[in-house]
Amino acid sequence: MTHLPKFSASMLHPRFWLLWSGIGLLCLVVQLPYPLIYRLGCALGRIGMKVMKRRAHIAQRNLELSFPDLSPQERQQMLARNFESVGMGIMETGMAWFWSDKRIRRWTEVTGMDNTHMHLRQGKGILLIGIHFLTLELGARIFGMNIPGIGVYRPNDNPVLDWLQTRGRLRSNKTMIDRKDLKGMVRALKNGEVVWYAPDHDYGPKSSAFVPFFAVEQTATTLGTWMLAKMSQACLVPFVPRRKPDGKGYELIMLEGETSPPLESGEETAAWMNKVIERCILLAPEQYMWLHRRFKTRPEGSPSLY
Repeated sequence: MTHLPKFSASMLHPRFWLLWSGIGLLCLVVQLPYPLIYRLGCALGRIGMKVMKRRAHIAQRNLELSFPDLSPQERQQMLARNFESVGMGIMETGMAWFWSDKRIRRWTEVTGMDNTHMHLRQGKGILLIGIHFLTLELGARIFGMNIPGIGVYRPNDNPVLDWLQTRGRLRSNKTMIDRKDLKGMVRALKNGEVVWYAPDHDYGPKSSAFVPFFAVEQTATTLGTWMLAKMSQACLVPFVPRRKPDGKGYELIMLEGETSPPLESGEETAAWMNKVIERCILLAPEQYMWLHRRFKTRPEGSPSLY
């Protein structure tokens, strides 16, 4: 397993004091009543849209590329709601790290978990397909409260954030694995574990295939899903942590598991996986992480889409 970060006195160095102050403020804010947290998060996101101009441009461009049939007005409305979700994503990270189980259960409902339990009883490992929704941290906490699993993550370059995110995620899960540790993931899956895995970002040209994603015909898509599924024979289970409108809480939606995904080639699996991801995103498109340059990597000789 990955060597997990531990707290050390060096994290109290003055260069981290501003970060600690921000984390402390976030911890205090998320103790407020949830309807007030919701209003504050949305307001923070609206401010962020005006301040984070480059990220707003990236999100707008992603929406143009993915949903060309929407009118400019519809895309602008989705962009505004998406940035409200960005602000809420900060709050939800604090909620995931600092809320009690009791409080999370009060604001959450879960659907479709019985099928996941069934696959586990059959001795199948579960490759839990996590999509980069802005509710990601809270969704992982909610799932882990029902079925503790193993998270796949990229260690943060900042040691304080690395320790905090690991500590927060381990509140309801067993351990974490570095996303580069393919052998560790396969071993855990063969042992019947649940491994959280996100195949929806642009991870560069290495170990990727160019397959359709929404309206972009050639989108760099990781071959990791194909490798993990082929080597482990795990069941693939997508899930969506969706925020309800108007500050009414959350629903964790477990989709039907797939025990026989198409595995003839990495390209075939990647194209199939993108279709699954599309269905998940369409359950809450304004809550997806459109700020990421999803279409950054292009086939050789193709112009940049940004």
